[in-house]
Amino acid sequence: MKGRWASGIEPRGFTWVYRGAFAISERPGGSTAVHRKVRRDEELLWLKQQGFSRVVSILPVSQNLSDYVEHGLSASHYVLRGGPQQREVLEACFRDLSNCHDVGVTVLLHGDDVSDRLLGVVAGYLVWSKRVPTVPASVALVERLVRRSVGPDGRSLLLDLPETPRD
Repeated sequence: MKGRWASGIEPRGFTWVYRGAFAISERPGGSTAVHRKVRRDEELLWLKQQGFSRVVSILPVSQNLSDYVEHGLSASHYVLRGGPQQREVLEACFRDLSNCHDVGVTVLLHGDDVSDRLLGVVAGYLVWSKRVPTVPASVALVERLVRRSVGPDGRSLLLDLPETPRD
């Protein structure tokens, strides 16, 4: 591949949470209504070029996981549907993100778009992992990162935070 697209294209809504270690974006290839395979391939190429080796999805369905693997990225999927299992799903997602951080794996967390739900997961992870001391501080940090408010859907996730890990 030569020319302008040789190194791929940055996914929409891409934001580093921890530079070089943990980032968020909309789903590679675009959200459901505008998803394109060619764009997905270009964005996955860009992620590989930037050193990413893992993608964590919170989509309601397990779309594109095999495409991530085909591009040399490991992938996992956590469905956040609310209800009594949501705390367990969040804990599994947070443990996955934490394990990636511990072993130096650069990870992209994505939803269909950079939604309140995705931002709530990030804010929750920051508190759960003890990287930020309180929920309000975490929400404020995430809002500064993405330059917008975290709405009710994201804030409601913070009511289901699992217990923080023991040291």
